[in-house]
Amino acid sequence: MASFEVDRKFLGKLAKQVEPNNALLASMLFKILGLSINLAEQTAKVRKQRKLDTPRTTQLLELYFHIVWLSREGLIMLEQYVLPMVGDHDELKVLAVKLRASFYHVFVLFHNNPSVSTIGISTPIPGIPQIPRLEKGKGVDRNDAVSETGRSSVQPTHPMEGGPVGPPPGFGPKLPEPVGAFLLPSVDYRPTAHEYFKQAATLADSLLWGSHSLRLSVKTEYAAFLYECLHDQEGSRILAKNTISEVYDASEGMDDDMFHDACDLVTVLGKMMKRGLESDTTHPISVPNPDPLLSKADTVPRTVPTTVPAAGMENFI
Repeated sequence: MASFEVDRKFLGKLAKQVEPNNALLASMLFKILGLSINLAEQTAKVRKQRKLDTPRTTQLLELYFHIVWLSREGLIMLEQYVLPMVGDHDELKVLAVKLRASFYHVFVLFHNNPSVSTIGISTPIPGIPQIPRLEKGKGVDRNDAVSETGRSSVQPTHPMEGGPVGPPPGFGPKLPEPVGAFLLPSVDYRPTAHEYFKQAATLADSLLWGSHSLRLSVKTEYAAFLYECLHDQEGSRILAKNTISEVYDASEGMDDDMFHDACDLVTVLGKMMKRGLESDTTHPISVPNPDPLLSKADTVPRTVPTTVPAAGMENFI
């Protein structure tokens, strides 16, 4: 999903750019843009419902199913129609690979087995008991039904003699199916998502400059994934810190819109750099001047104050 506003901006901008030469690709980018907006709204509703003391279980299930379905359909469009046609367009290539990681990020958050998040489908929902399926062909436990003194002389006494007949191979007891398994297999999506995030980060590093807002979007969601899904708090903080340093060292110019997006993402990264720590201080973070006419020596650093959130701050996705 397009986790940040900057991703949606690039989806719309790149769709307009490729439309004259590739109408099909532009159409798919516009569809993914609309899907990502809808997906962001649904995830916001789930977080809000989970905070309530008595969530409406029916509404939650509908939201879960909708989120998983939207992510699945978005991934299909991305892999079948966008990734094969990105060509040599650097920004589009980075965005497509990042969106693939984002869709798997949604699978991890809402549909992973084992569950890694308190907002996922596999997390028990109040009012919906997890009832295992009845096992056909299983005999009744007779251990307590008849006492030893009540056994007749004709009852078998050998442990292998008589007794209930077990089910044939492949027809043993079945565990209850996870909610939403009819939409998507219930497996561990963390390794796949992590690999795609690493690919997106490597591609962004090689194709985009340090202060590019799309590159910052990749690193920001990657840091959130490390913290919320892999529970690698130190790795998340190091990634956020290194990304801010790369922004400061970048000498390339930016227009005003990209500069404001970069400031917003640097602010988020600054919060993520301190997330999970007990200190409560304010640190200035410098980002380069966006004026492309200025050389590196003439660059005037701009300071963006970052406030430190409380421990356990919610995911920024």
